[in-house]
Amino acid sequence: MSRQGFQRRQRLEGEIRSLLAETLLQSVNDPRLEAVVVSSVSLNRDGTHAVVYFSVIGDDERERQAADGFKAAAPFLRRELGRKLRVRSLPSLEFERDGSFAYADRMERLFDQMNADGAIKPVDEAAGDDS
Repeated sequence: MSRQGFQRRQRLEGEIRSLLAETLLQSVNDPRLEAVVVSSVSLNRDGTHAVVYFSVIGDDERERQAADGFKAAAPFLRRELGRKLRVRSLPSLEFERDGSFAYADRMERLFDQMNADGAIKPVDEAAGDDS
């Protein structure tokens, strides 16, 4: 894929993310989608399919509710994208929970535990060490 094609896809992914986030805030009244954040979008090479990654604070039940809300709202969201985007073919939408926030939280807890056990130095102590 050419650099220009890659940059175009990145711009389109950002535009889709932005439009979906705006639509969720302004036009979707489903309580299952309240406090849900669209964190990123990944388009396939030909732009026919987009995976929309979302974040939600809560347990597995809250995640399931958000996924159900997206499933119900998908036709509306795709229609709204079609009205606002200027593309030849509108991608199909698939919604998945973004696991990066849970992963970051898990890593933070592991580092805190390692710090408490003395396995690593706190950041402020390590910064002052010139060795």
